[in-house]
Amino acid sequence: MLSLDKIIVRGAREHNLRDVNVDIPRDKLTVITGLSGSGKSSLAFDTIYAEGQRRYVESLSAYARQFLELMQKPDVDSIEGLSPAISIEQKTTSRNPRSTVGTVTEIYDYMRLMFARVGTPFSPVTGLPIEA
Repeated sequence: MLSLDKIIVRGAREHNLRDVNVDIPRDKLTVITGLSGSGKSSLAFDTIYAEGQRRYVESLSAYARQFLELMQKPDVDSIEGLSPAISIEQKTTSRNPRSTVGTVTEIYDYMRLMFARVGTPFSPVTGLPIEA
């Protein structure tokens, strides 16, 4: 049964994952947290992203596929509701303790522009929208 409102992962066994089952809401910002070594990267990058990327590459023409690296299918029973995937590279780029994912990937600048255009500022005193 294909679900359009969530990504359903069943039986993920990539690296240190042991038959992990998880439902992740679609069209939402989802954060995976946990202790060091708990399998966050294995779930996010090596299972979900790898399968989304693999499916995307498989959908391309044979000519286009010859220029791309073929990814192996992750060790998982099933993943449903998956769209083509993009990923932020996982690496340590800065020793600045104030760096965040937003500042390191430079997406913060684009988000500021977007929210300045589509956002509505509210007065902290009255709670009413501020109008120009």
